[in-house]
Amino acid sequence: MKQTARLQTKVTGWGLAIVIATWAAVLPAQQPAQGAAKIVRIKGAARYTTGDNKWHTLNVGDVLKPGTVIQTASGSQVDMLLWDREQVSERMISPVFVYKPDAEARVNMVRMYENTVLALDKLTWMETGTDLVTETQLDLRAGRVFGIVKKMTGASKYEVKFPNGVAGVRGTVYMLDASGLVKVLSGQVVMSYVKPDGSIVTQVVQGGQMYDPVTGLLTSIPAQAEGELVQPGKEYGLGPQQPPTAFAPDRTIEWVPTTISPVTPQPSASGKE
Repeated sequence: MKQTARLQTKVTGWGLAIVIATWAAVLPAQQPAQGAAKIVRIKGAARYTTGDNKWHTLNVGDVLKPGTVIQTASGSQVDMLLWDREQVSERMISPVFVYKPDAEARVNMVRMYENTVLALDKLTWMETGTDLVTETQLDLRAGRVFGIVKKMTGASKYEVKFPNGVAGVRGTVYMLDASGLVKVLSGQVVMSYVKPDGSIVTQVVQGGQMYDPVTGLLTSIPAQAEGELVQPGKEYGLGPQQPPTAFAPDRTIEWVPTTISPVTPQPSASGKE
């Protein structure tokens, strides 16, 4: 009887294993969902292409998918929000922003400054049951960007490529030039880049620091340069503790009467454009 009971237990265990294996084979693997970038502010002129070599005028409210390349004109500026599961629908932003400064970012945002070319290489998110895993890959081909990155789970990734390297960003307020010059207001950025002699250098940049790969110097951010990061940070909910501020956003598009000059992308560190 005992042997029969043991045999039945083994058979039952084998049966469950077979059922589980069958389910695993039948059910498709969970695939990451596509995120997007929502344009919330434009000053000056900007355009975008989706890879078909056709350029389109960029407007406030546009929702851009991965694979899009954006270019700003001289004297221009573009703000975008990077959407995950909570903002993937194309709903409009509230007509009045309410900024409540605190120590933690609420949104992932990017500001493009003048004469900047930025590609949205990858924007994905996936529920794992306990965590939200996001992956953001941007390609800064020319110019300069400011960014706010909200707190991410350990498996999430946020990277900004530039012509000869990549910046790994985590829980950070940062500013990055296509030359690789980076300023970090808070959080941490890990820079990896290729030197002219072909060697690879990795440098960790903490909050309050700036790093110039051209000179190799890691220094404290000067007060004037720090203000360049503090001001846009306050606009999107970061900064000293103070009462919430509510005001209508500047949605005016001030068209610049000039043609946006095309910028030829430089090869990335991997040798690909």
